[in-house]
Amino acid sequence: MFKYVSDVSLLSHNIIKEYITTKDIAVDATLGNGYDCDFLSNNFKKVYAFEIQKSACDKYVDKNNNVTIINESHAKIDSFVKEQINCVCYNLGYLPGGDKNITTLAKSSLESIKKSLDLLTSNGIISIAIYRGHNEGKDEENCIINFAKNLPKSKYGVMIHECINRSSTSPLLMIIEKK
Repeated sequence: MFKYVSDVSLLSHNIIKEYITTKDIAVDATLGNGYDCDFLSNNFKKVYAFEIQKSACDKYVDKNNNVTIINESHAKIDSFVKEQINCVCYNLGYLPGGDKNITTLAKSSLESIKKSLDLLTSNGIISIAIYRGHNEGKDEENCIINFAKNLPKSKYGVMIHECINRSSTSPLLMIIEKK
């Protein structure tokens, strides 16, 4: 097992923990099985968690009493989150152990990311784990990378973490940091 080159979710958590200094409000844009949400809940005062699958929402247990579960698309983030946020965590793809035909979609994911950038505080981070081993995942990868390439460098720093000695469909992690 490698210490640094590991699961993209773990890498995302390490980056968030190390580089976000103000930990007031975070968003888990894709609740899924709740691992990112648990991490955010343990490190931020308040967490909003979006999930389109009701069964995943119903299954999540808020151990810290600081998570608001929203059974809705992350594309509607601005309808539910009205304050500035320090972090948004995306784990795109499908629910592990769930129906692989229900996936995040390039159009709604990009819409959510754009809205998240407006809600993000200075020095805030958006973490995007992109699982590109299925058709919609490849579409999300292309769509999000093309968008991020054109973000103004005077306002945003964008970095991609990718294992280059693994399958070309292995997950990648994009970090967007707001100046």
